[in-house]
Amino acid sequence: MGLKPGIQLYSVRQQMAQDFEGALAAVRAAGFLEVESASLPKKPAVEIRAALDKAGLKCVSSHRSFVDVTRDLDATTEFEKTIGVSFIICPGPGRKNPPAPGTKAGPLTIDDWKYNAEEFNKTGEKLKKAGITFGYHNHWTEFVPADGDVPYEVLLQLCEPDKMTFEMDCGWVKVAGQDPVALMKKYPRRFSMLHVKDFHLPPNISYATHEEAKVTELGRGSIDYRPIFAQAARNQKIRHAFVEQEEFDIPWQESLKVDADYMKNLTI
Repeated sequence: MGLKPGIQLYSVRQQMAQDFEGALAAVRAAGFLEVESASLPKKPAVEIRAALDKAGLKCVSSHRSFVDVTRDLDATTEFEKTIGVSFIICPGPGRKNPPAPGTKAGPLTIDDWKYNAEEFNKTGEKLKKAGITFGYHNHWTEFVPADGDVPYEVLLQLCEPDKMTFEMDCGWVKVAGQDPVALMKKYPRRFSMLHVKDFHLPPNISYATHEEAKVTELGRGSIDYRPIFAQAARNQKIRHAFVEQEEFDIPWQESLKVDADYMKNLTI
Protein backbone atom coordinates (compact mmCIF):
# COMPACT_ATOMS: atom_id res chain seq x y z
CA MET A 1 0.00 0.00 0.00
CA GLY A 2 3.05 2.22 0.22
CA LEU A 3 2.24 3.43 3.75
CA LYS A 4 4.58 3.15 6.70
CA PRO A 5 3.07 1.02 9.51
CA GLY A 6 1.47 3.36 12.03
CA ILE A 7 -0.29 3.10 15.36
CA GLN A 8 -2.39 5.43 17.50
CA LEU A 9 -0.69 5.63 20.91
CA TYR A 10 -4.06 5.47 22.68
CA SER A 11 -3.57 1.74 22.13
CA VAL A 12 -0.81 1.71 24.77
CA ARG A 13 -2.17 4.41 27.08
CA GLN A 14 -1.91 2.24 30.21
CA GLN A 15 1.57 1.05 29.30
CA MET A 16 2.78 4.62 28.60
CA ALA A 17 1.50 5.71 32.01
CA GLN A 18 3.64 3.04 33.68
CA ASP A 19 6.76 3.18 31.49
CA PHE A 20 6.67 5.72 28.67
CA GLU A 21 9.98 4.86 27.02
CA GLY A 22 9.39 1.13 27.45
CA ALA A 23 5.98 1.37 25.78
CA LEU A 24 7.44 3.28 22.83
CA ALA A 25 10.23 0.73 22.48
CA ALA A 26 7.64 -2.07 22.39
CA VAL A 27 5.66 -0.25 19.70
CA ARG A 28 8.81 -0.01 17.58
CA ALA A 29 9.75 -3.64 18.28
CA ALA A 30 6.32 -4.76 17.04
CA GLY A 31 7.12 -3.22 13.67
CA PHE A 32 5.55 0.25 13.76
CA LEU A 33 7.44 3.26 12.40
CA GLU A 34 4.87 6.06 12.68
CA VAL A 35 2.63 7.05 15.56
CA GLU A 36 -0.29 9.33 16.22
CA SER A 37 -0.26 10.74 19.73
CA ALA A 38 -3.02 10.59 22.35
CA SER A 39 -3.05 10.02 26.11
CA LEU A 40 0.59 11.08 26.39
CA PRO A 41 2.11 11.49 29.86
CA LYS A 42 2.25 15.06 31.19
CA LYS A 43 5.75 15.93 30.02
CA PRO A 44 7.25 18.91 28.17
CA ALA A 45 7.16 18.61 24.39
CA VAL A 46 10.97 18.43 24.18
CA GLU A 47 10.98 15.35 26.44
CA ILE A 48 8.22 13.69 24.43
CA ARG A 49 10.13 14.37 21.21
CA ALA A 50 13.37 13.01 22.68
CA ALA A 51 11.65 9.78 23.78
CA LEU A 52 10.09 9.31 20.33
CA ASP A 53 13.43 9.93 18.63
CA LYS A 54 15.15 7.46 20.97
CA ALA A 55 12.56 4.80 20.08
CA GLY A 56 12.94 5.44 16.35
CA LEU A 57 9.35 6.60 15.97
CA LYS A 58 8.04 9.55 13.96
CA CYS A 59 4.96 11.27 15.37
CA VAL A 60 3.13 12.50 12.28
CA SER A 61 -0.24 13.33 13.85
CA SER A 62 -1.75 14.23 17.20
CA HIS A 63 -5.23 13.97 18.67
CA ARG A 64 -6.23 17.08 20.61
CA SER A 65 -9.51 18.02 22.29
CA PHE A 66 -12.06 20.52 20.99
CA VAL A 67 -10.89 23.03 23.63
CA ASP A 68 -7.26 22.46 22.63
CA VAL A 69 -7.95 23.20 18.96
CA THR A 70 -10.22 26.19 19.57
CA ARG A 71 -9.69 28.10 22.81
CA ASP A 72 -6.10 26.90 23.42
CA LEU A 73 -4.94 26.66 19.81
CA ASP A 74 -1.78 28.77 20.17
CA ALA A 75 -0.35 26.63 22.99
CA THR A 76 -1.44 23.46 21.20
CA THR A 77 0.29 24.54 18.00
CA GLU A 78 3.53 25.41 19.79
CA PHE A 79 3.58 22.02 21.57
CA GLU A 80 2.84 20.01 18.44
CA LYS A 81 5.37 21.87 16.28
CA THR A 82 8.03 20.78 18.78
CA ILE A 83 6.84 17.18 18.43
CA GLY A 84 7.07 17.59 14.67
CA VAL A 85 3.57 16.62 13.56
CA SER A 86 2.08 17.30 10.14
CA PHE A 87 -1.54 16.82 11.31
CA ILE A 88 -3.59 17.84 14.34
CA ILE A 89 -6.85 15.93 14.63
CA CYS A 90 -9.88 16.65 16.81
CA PRO A 91 -11.52 13.37 17.92
CA GLY A 92 -14.81 14.77 19.17
CA PRO A 93 -17.21 17.70 18.95
CA GLY A 94 -17.81 20.69 21.17
CA ARG A 95 -21.12 22.33 22.04
CA LYS A 96 -22.42 25.69 20.93
CA ASN A 97 -23.84 26.31 24.41
CA PRO A 98 -22.13 24.05 26.98
CA PRO A 99 -24.38 23.07 29.91
CA ALA A 100 -23.85 24.63 33.33
CA PRO A 101 -21.55 22.66 35.69
CA GLY A 102 -23.43 19.78 37.25
CA THR A 103 -26.09 19.82 34.55
CA LYS A 104 -26.52 16.75 32.37
CA ALA A 105 -26.00 17.50 28.70
CA GLY A 106 -28.50 16.28 26.16
CA PRO A 107 -27.69 14.99 22.68
CA LEU A 108 -26.05 17.40 20.27
CA THR A 109 -28.41 19.23 17.93
CA ILE A 110 -27.74 19.84 14.27
CA ASP A 111 -26.99 23.46 15.23
CA ASP A 112 -24.21 22.13 17.47
CA TRP A 113 -22.74 20.23 14.53
CA LYS A 114 -22.96 23.30 12.29
CA TYR A 115 -21.18 25.27 15.02
CA ASN A 116 -18.44 22.62 15.05
CA ALA A 117 -18.02 22.97 11.29
CA GLU A 118 -17.65 26.75 11.65
CA GLU A 119 -15.04 26.37 14.40
CA PHE A 120 -13.16 23.66 12.51
CA ASN A 121 -12.92 25.85 9.41
CA LYS A 122 -11.41 28.66 11.52
CA THR A 123 -8.95 26.28 13.17
CA GLY A 124 -8.00 24.72 9.86
CA GLU A 125 -7.26 28.11 8.34
CA LYS A 126 -5.01 29.08 11.28
CA LEU A 127 -3.14 25.77 11.34
CA LYS A 128 -2.61 25.87 7.60
CA LYS A 129 -0.61 29.07 8.10
CA ALA A 130 1.49 27.19 10.65
CA GLY A 131 2.18 24.41 8.14
CA ILE A 132 -0.07 21.86 9.86
CA THR A 133 -3.17 20.18 8.42
CA PHE A 134 -6.23 20.06 10.68
CA GLY A 135 -8.77 17.24 10.60
CA TYR A 136 -11.62 15.48 12.37
CA HIS A 137 -11.82 11.88 13.58
CA ASN A 138 -15.18 10.14 13.97
CA HIS A 139 -16.62 7.66 16.42
CA TRP A 140 -20.04 6.00 16.06
CA THR A 141 -21.99 8.96 17.50
CA GLU A 142 -21.59 11.07 14.35
CA PHE A 143 -23.97 8.69 12.58
CA VAL A 144 -26.85 9.08 15.04
CA PRO A 145 -29.44 11.23 13.21
CA ALA A 146 -29.98 14.71 14.64
CA ASP A 147 -32.96 16.77 13.54
CA GLY A 148 -33.30 14.57 10.45
CA ASP A 149 -29.67 14.87 9.34
CA VAL A 150 -26.60 12.65 9.76
CA PRO A 151 -24.04 14.78 11.65
CA TYR A 152 -21.01 13.23 9.93
CA GLU A 153 -22.37 14.14 6.53
CA VAL A 154 -23.16 17.66 7.74
CA LEU A 155 -19.50 18.03 8.73
CA LEU A 156 -18.34 16.67 5.37
CA GLN A 157 -20.60 19.13 3.58
CA LEU A 158 -19.80 22.23 5.68
CA CYS A 159 -16.11 21.77 6.48
CA GLU A 160 -14.13 23.34 3.65
CA PRO A 161 -11.72 20.99 1.82
CA ASP A 162 -9.02 23.66 1.52
CA LYS A 163 -9.09 24.20 5.28
CA MET A 164 -9.31 20.71 6.75
CA THR A 165 -9.34 16.99 6.15
CA PHE A 166 -10.96 13.92 7.70
CA GLU A 167 -9.47 10.91 9.42
CA MET A 168 -11.94 8.07 8.98
CA ASP A 169 -12.09 5.56 11.81
CA CYS A 170 -13.22 2.65 9.67
CA GLY A 171 -13.99 0.46 12.68
CA TRP A 172 -16.40 2.93 14.24
CA VAL A 173 -18.03 3.55 10.86
CA LYS A 174 -18.77 -0.18 10.66
CA VAL A 175 -19.99 -0.28 14.28
CA ALA A 176 -22.45 2.51 13.39
CA GLY A 177 -23.83 0.27 10.65
CA GLN A 178 -22.29 2.34 7.87
CA ASP A 179 -19.89 1.47 5.04
CA PRO A 180 -16.46 3.13 4.74
CA VAL A 181 -16.34 2.26 1.02
CA ALA A 182 -19.67 3.99 0.35
CA LEU A 183 -18.57 7.09 2.26
CA MET A 184 -15.35 7.32 0.27
CA LYS A 185 -17.27 6.93 -2.99
CA LYS A 186 -19.66 9.71 -1.98
CA TYR A 187 -16.93 12.07 -0.72
CA PRO A 188 -13.86 11.73 -2.96
CA ARG A 189 -10.55 13.15 -1.75
CA ARG A 190 -11.89 14.20 1.65
CA PHE A 191 -10.03 11.58 3.69
CA SER A 192 -6.26 11.66 4.13
CA MET A 193 -5.84 9.28 7.08
CA LEU A 194 -7.51 6.09 8.32
CA HIS A 195 -7.89 4.39 11.68
CA VAL A 196 -7.76 0.63 11.35
CA LYS A 197 -9.34 -1.58 14.02
CA ASP A 198 -11.33 -4.80 14.11
CA PHE A 199 -14.49 -5.89 15.91
CA HIS A 200 -16.61 -8.97 16.21
CA LEU A 201 -19.83 -7.50 14.78
CA PRO A 202 -23.29 -9.06 15.16
CA PRO A 203 -25.62 -9.11 12.14
CA ASN A 204 -27.41 -5.82 11.42
CA ILE A 205 -25.11 -3.78 13.66
CA SER A 206 -26.07 -0.09 13.98
CA TYR A 207 -25.43 2.88 16.23
CA ALA A 208 -28.39 1.69 18.32
CA THR A 209 -26.71 -1.67 18.99
CA HIS A 210 -23.09 -0.47 19.05
CA GLU A 211 -22.47 -1.96 22.49
CA GLU A 212 -22.74 -5.44 20.98
CA ALA A 213 -19.51 -4.88 19.02
CA LYS A 214 -16.48 -6.51 20.65
CA VAL A 215 -12.93 -5.32 19.96
CA THR A 216 -10.37 -7.82 18.72
CA GLU A 217 -7.05 -7.87 16.88
CA LEU A 218 -6.86 -7.12 13.17
CA GLY A 219 -7.81 -10.06 10.98
CA ARG A 220 -9.59 -11.85 13.83
CA GLY A 221 -12.94 -10.07 13.62
CA SER A 222 -15.58 -9.13 11.08
CA ILE A 223 -13.91 -6.33 9.11
CA ASP A 224 -12.11 -7.01 5.84
CA TYR A 225 -9.86 -4.04 5.10
CA ARG A 226 -8.96 -5.05 1.55
CA PRO A 227 -12.00 -3.38 -0.13
CA ILE A 228 -11.60 -0.33 2.12
CA PHE A 229 -7.98 0.26 1.11
CA ALA A 230 -8.79 -0.60 -2.50
CA GLN A 231 -11.43 2.14 -2.60
CA ALA A 232 -9.11 4.55 -0.81
CA ALA A 233 -6.55 3.98 -3.56
CA ARG A 234 -9.16 4.88 -6.18
CA ASN A 235 -10.44 8.23 -4.97
CA GLN A 236 -8.67 9.32 -1.78
CA LYS A 237 -5.12 10.41 -1.03
CA ILE A 238 -4.36 8.48 2.14
CA ARG A 239 -1.17 9.75 3.75
CA HIS A 240 -1.18 7.63 6.92
CA ALA A 241 -3.07 4.69 8.42
CA PHE A 242 -3.01 4.02 12.16
CA VAL A 243 -3.87 0.81 13.93
CA GLU A 244 -5.89 1.50 17.08
CA GLN A 245 -6.14 -1.43 19.46
CA GLU A 246 -8.53 -0.16 22.13
CA GLU A 247 -8.47 -3.36 24.18
CA PHE A 248 -6.32 -6.48 24.15
CA ASP A 249 -7.63 -10.04 23.79
CA ILE A 250 -4.09 -11.39 24.22
CA PRO A 251 -0.88 -10.09 25.88
CA TRP A 252 -0.39 -6.55 24.65
CA GLN A 253 3.01 -6.94 23.00
CA GLU A 254 1.72 -9.99 21.11
CA SER A 255 -1.39 -8.04 20.11
CA LEU A 256 0.70 -5.20 18.65
CA LYS A 257 2.71 -7.72 16.62
CA VAL A 258 -0.48 -9.32 15.24
CA ASP A 259 -1.72 -5.88 14.17
CA ALA A 260 1.59 -4.82 12.62
CA ASP A 261 1.86 -8.09 10.69
CA TYR A 262 -1.72 -7.72 9.42
CA MET A 263 -0.94 -4.27 8.05
CA LYS A 264 2.36 -5.41 6.58
CA ASN A 265 0.70 -8.34 4.78
CA LEU A 266 -2.46 -6.52 3.66
CA THR A 267 -2.74 -6.52 -0.13
CA ILE A 268 -5.41 -4.91 -2.30
